Amino acid sequence: MKRVFSAPGDYIYFKSQVPLHRIPIGTKQWRYYDFGPKVVTPLICLPGTAGTADVYYKQIMCLSMKGYRVISVDIPCVWNHQEWIQSFEKFLDAIDVHHIHLYGTSLGGFLAQLFAQHRPRRVKSLILSNTFLETRSFAAAMPWAPIVSWTPSFLLKRYVLTGIRDGPHEPFIADSVDFVVSQVETLSRDELASRLTLTVDSASVKPLLLSDSFITIMDTNDYSAIPQQLKDQLSEWYPGARRAYLKTGGDFPFLSRPDEVNLHLQLHLRRVGLEAQPELVQSIPKDGTGGGPSKENDKEDRDDEQKDDGGNPESNSEESQPSPSAPESSESHGLDEQLLSNAEIHYIDQKDSIIFKPSAMSMNQHGAAAGILLQSTWEFFIFSLLPLYVDSLYIYSNNAWKLRQLV
Repeated sequence: MKRVFSAPGDYIYFKSQVPLHRIPIGTKQWRYYDFGPKVVTPLICLPGTAGTADVYYKQIMCLSMKGYRVISVDIPCVWNHQEWIQSFEKFLDAIDVHHIHLYGTSLGGFLAQLFAQHRPRRVKSLILSNTFLETRSFAAAMPWAPIVSWTPSFLLKRYVLTGIRDGPHEPFIADSVDFVVSQVETLSRDELASRLTLTVDSASVKPLLLSDSFITIMDTNDYSAIPQQLKDQLSEWYPGARRAYLKTGGDFPFLSRPDEVNLHLQLHLRRVGLEAQPELVQSIPKDGTGGGPSKENDKEDRDDEQKDDGGNPESNSEESQPSPSAPESSESHGLDEQLLSNAEIHYIDQKDSIIFKPSAMSMNQHGAAAGILLQSTWEFFIFSLLPLYVDSLYIYSNNAWKLRQLV
């Protein structure tokens, strides 16, 4: 039986708090979310072929409340890699952003590397997840690429969805797949065709001026649509990059394993020198923008977008929005700081893996919890067995009294 997708509650809350911006730049329409303190150098998230700006909503909500600025963008309709580089640079100029940290998955990771190669002064660091270095293998697997722009929308969607592993998944991975599938349904034919064109257009990443120490490679160890051979090729290309391995997570760990991904992102940003500004979280304007000025265009929209919006109109950046959720308490920030401080990076076989070491405080907390649990268990048995004991004692004494009468 086919599962019926319903938007997660946290996504509905996200949509109510964070506006979706639209800004026309030349003939390109950019859709993006921008949330967090404006003075902080932003982390820009680039999705894969099947993704939209919405797929990073868990990273936007979490990291912005920690004091980071997160921008998640849709890949616009561009038809070659040079056009992508020029269009993305114009987008950064339009929102008044000069230096960036890039987090890209799949196709987004490849485009992030190309931008870092051609505009090295703007890219401060890279986080690459389940991505690749060159497009040759994808072009060989798609011989009908020359006519992709003429292909009907339903065939393009079917082709994109065949790249997502089908079959039984554990619940969180299954939910992430359902969410991404719902986002694919919102993409127009031109958007799908342009992304597939970028995937097969002949190109490869050349050596970057960016040092490997400013690159983190974050991959899942269970499975992904990107062949393992291509992921190994990426690791060999950046021998000095940090490795962050997730045991499971599938194709979309940013949705299925958001806590782990967010922690790795924070560790990376700290390592490259970007400190969060949690004290500025309350100063985010009530319109929720937290980013540069933008011009909205509500007349142009996707043909299929209203199908999956559930009747929620997209927000205009100039409209007044409800104030974002209150910043986390000092206790919450303290717990997050403790987790980050307990995470140590160890150099093992030329690969960095993050290992969590329990602190003395956490061990004491576990000991106290065990003591409370043991005490509660004893109290439960005592109060449960005491009535039985009293009842048995009464029956015994009553029978003994009757026996004395008979004697």
